[in-house]
Amino acid sequence: MQVYYFYRHLSEQCIFVSHQPEEGHELEFIWIDSTRDDVINHVKDWQNKIHELSQLSLSEYHVKDILNVEHPCTFDSTEEYNLLILRKLVTPDDQIKNIDLGLEPQESAFGLATTPVSFIFNPDLLITVREKGNTILEVFIHRLQASLSCNIDDPGKPQKLATSPFDLALRLLCSIIDNYLDIRMPLTRRVEYWQRELLQGRKRFKQWHQLFQEMTLFQQIENLCEEQIEAMQEIRDEIVQNYHHLMGEDLVDPQDILLIRLDDLTGHIERVQKHTTRLRNSIQSAINLHFSAISNQTNENMRILAIITTVFAPLTLLTGIYGMNFEYMPGLSVENGFWLMLVAMLFCTALLIYLFYRRHLLGRGERSILDLLAQQHHQRNVNLSWLLDEERYHSAQQQRKRARFKLRKSVD
Repeated sequence: MQVYYFYRHLSEQCIFVSHQPEEGHELEFIWIDSTRDDVINHVKDWQNKIHELSQLSLSEYHVKDILNVEHPCTFDSTEEYNLLILRKLVTPDDQIKNIDLGLEPQESAFGLATTPVSFIFNPDLLITVREKGNTILEVFIHRLQASLSCNIDDPGKPQKLATSPFDLALRLLCSIIDNYLDIRMPLTRRVEYWQRELLQGRKRFKQWHQLFQEMTLFQQIENLCEEQIEAMQEIRDEIVQNYHHLMGEDLVDPQDILLIRLDDLTGHIERVQKHTTRLRNSIQSAINLHFSAISNQTNENMRILAIITTVFAPLTLLTGIYGMNFEYMPGLSVENGFWLMLVAMLFCTALLIYLFYRRHLLGRGERSILDLLAQQHHQRNVNLSWLLDEERYHSAQQQRKRARFKLRKSVD
């Protein structure tokens, strides 16, 4: 557990940080950074340490929520403090073992894992509980420790330190949420891979189990983004309704600025959610195209079989007729009957093939489909659309009247 004291310099009027209490400067707030190992095996000692530093007593239910590695994103507010749990994406740079996160096998194989990061804050205190090896927070702490070695009187001293616990929490949240934007490119590559596998058409696709697992994980990302958006919305409502309780009486940061920063974080989460939704829809479209191509291939095979059956149907009829066991049949005694029947069968086959060719039923491609659609314009049957056409209807009535008039005139 590491403790950082944020002070305001009396003469320079800037924020600086220290590991030890400083006298002669105004204390702004305290940041207590803890790892899960510091809490899980020493819960009572950890609570006593926090109470000793800040006189804050944590609820037992909140402590259980903090220790739960599978706890969803949530926000809760009490009279003494506020609790925010946000799930961070585990990246290859993190030194967090999968066995400590309670991951399922498909999540570990996919490379997608999240770990909770807990924020407990009030106007005077910020407590963070994270996994050991969390690179994003450790980099942030490394930068903060670099400012410890800087002299406050140096002209190059840092001037951008957080001014309140909620400001520091927002900066940490920004680093965590921006980490989700980095998964868009790997997810896009995965979708492109599945699209190639589904639409390749050279071999039978057999990886349905892995594909459905990844689609399930896409849905889990969307659900996770929804939880984060709901948590951000609850924080926003807390800022609007209980701004003094959240920030204290000093009100260092304007309310509008905090709302804008919080809306920006929510916008980043929504971008990830929309991108994941588009990728999942792309996979679903590729699956639909895959089955459409299989259905089209099946229809093409059935069309070929239907043509073969139609061509041989007259031949089967002729051979069936002359294969009947009657004693007297016309043509049995003809000397060239076999050759005449063979010519007739070949003629029927050639005629059917010619008719199929004229109707573009033989061959493949767009031409046959367009020609089949174009045949509708050559149909002369009366249909409902023709009757609903007023111009054709009136012209037909006028033609009938003229025909009746000519008929009467000829009779007279």
